[in-house]
Amino acid sequence: MDDLTDTFDPPRRALPVDLLPAPIHIRVMDFDISHLLDQWDYQPGQVVVRRFKAKDGKEKLQLRVDLGLLQMNAEGRPDGKRPFGHPSLFEYHQARLYKHVSAHEGSDQGFKLKPEDCAKLQMEAIQFHHRYICLLQLEDYPAVIRDAERNLAVFDFVGKHAESEELAWALRQFQPQLLMILARARGAQSLRAEDHTMAIQHVEDGLEQIRSFYREHSRADVADQSPEVQSLENWLDEIRAKRPLSARERLERALNDAVLSEDYERAAKVRDELKNLKSAD
Repeated sequence: MDDLTDTFDPPRRALPVDLLPAPIHIRVMDFDISHLLDQWDYQPGQVVVRRFKAKDGKEKLQLRVDLGLLQMNAEGRPDGKRPFGHPSLFEYHQARLYKHVSAHEGSDQGFKLKPEDCAKLQMEAIQFHHRYICLLQLEDYPAVIRDAERNLAVFDFVGKHAESEELAWALRQFQPQLLMILARARGAQSLRAEDHTMAIQHVEDGLEQIRSFYREHSRADVADQSPEVQSLENWLDEIRAKRPLSARERLERALNDAVLSEDYERAAKVRDELKNLKSAD
């Protein structure tokens, strides 16, 4: 038998391998927002909001609440999502309606919103509600009107297509508050343009729309006690008190003062001025 000692390689003992510790490439995320809240105090009873541009270049709004803050996009759907590829859930259901109408010879008969549809539309409407409250505080009246009119369209849509009146009422019960916000935004926008007459008209229109809503739902008896009506009426009184007098109104007031003080010479002059003003008209 041949000597195999020269060719046989006995098994060798494995050498220990020490691996270097892997470098950490992922930074531990800090979820604590206390430093943000400490620099921005919550003020009970006030809408504390700020607007800023995020790193992605989009404008954001932040609303300070007692336990933290809410952040939302300043445009589009507030949470930035696109339900079913649409800008909003409302627009998705509108697209469903258009498709249904096209398939049924122009009729919307049979198109219904299920309870879960109404619930999700309400949740989306609440997002827009939070935003237009913030925008009203920031005095961005065109954006308030945009969002408020959008929610009003949602209420009408649900009111028409919900499976039951009860489902529709879950949203429409907030319509008086929405109409008040809309009247305030339109009125404030007119005041900014120093058009007191138009501001008064917007507030009066808002009051009539709110009262009409209560009448439509057989609650006309509580309309004047509603906080929305009382708030707008108080604001209307303020606008009227601050409204600059027209030339005619100034002369009529001067005439009244002259008569009360028995200054008949002054009264005669004011009457002449009034006649001249009427002639010019």
